[in-house]
Amino acid sequence: MYLESFAGRIPPQWPCLQFDDWSANLKSICGHFNSRRLERNDRVIGGAEVSNAGGLTLAQVANNLDYIRRDPDDIRADQGDNLFLLLQLEGSCGIEQSGRQEHLHPGECILVDSTRPSVFYFGGSFSNHLSVHLPRQLLLSDKTALISVSRKIGADDPMSVMLGALVAKLMKTSGDDIRAPHLRDLLFNTARQAFATVPGEKLFLRADSAMGRIEVVQVLIDENLTEEWLSPQWLADRVGVSLRTLQEDMSAQGMTVTGLIKFKRLHLARSRLESLRGIRHPGAIADVAYSVGFNDISYFNRSFRKLFDCSPKDIAS
Repeated sequence: MYLESFAGRIPPQWPCLQFDDWSANLKSICGHFNSRRLERNDRVIGGAEVSNAGGLTLAQVANNLDYIRRDPDDIRADQGDNLFLLLQLEGSCGIEQSGRQEHLHPGECILVDSTRPSVFYFGGSFSNHLSVHLPRQLLLSDKTALISVSRKIGADDPMSVMLGALVAKLMKTSGDDIRAPHLRDLLFNTARQAFATVPGEKLFLRADSAMGRIEVVQVLIDENLTEEWLSPQWLADRVGVSLRTLQEDMSAQGMTVTGLIKFKRLHLARSRLESLRGIRHPGAIADVAYSVGFNDISYFNRSFRKLFDCSPKDIAS
């Protein structure tokens, strides 16, 4: 079991914090979430802290709240596009996402999608977990394995041990270390295989409501993001509704189908550019732009700067 590697993340005694302070820390680290405390209790035992693990964001979230939830409004308020790799260190945590429910215990791990509504249940009991922020589109764009989110891996599974060992190694590695990019790639590839869908696995998604259709569309875009033929009409046909209905579903959530595709492609482009950082590669920006589905480099550069407030060159340098 890998828990011994994280002994330094389990202090003898956790501090008692103001609820508002704890919630603000969580928001600054992981984005918009709604926390609910037990009645008449304005204190939280635990903490929410962030650190760097070999160039990846690592959050530690410890609390004794009732639950924490992430709703569609919270998702729209964030610019992030991550998969959260959760490693449970102490206590337990119930997780619900896309109709699937899991209960995480020490030594177990799970992938949670930041772009889908989710609920984390604690019931007032203490829980302590690490959350590694993985580049969502970079993992999902690899066609060698389809990833199943919100399915836990048990503590006795060798894959859980491997993931924990890699995270522990990255925690001891500077982001500037020459080994860091290779360790990150190793973690990404291990996560792809650990959470790869298995034959006959049920997808916990239903397209019989607006939110259900949006979740299905999210999956279809993720699986076909770099394909030239990906379009709003193709998505509507796959979901089994008219293009107008799909557009109305997305509009109600403050999105457009075309805008969502562009958003995801830009995040994939950023992840690929980050992987090339420090490597001299003439034409890298154009190659990345074309590889994620952009045909106009000027348009790609403008869109990239508008979303990330920096140029592709800033990321690749």
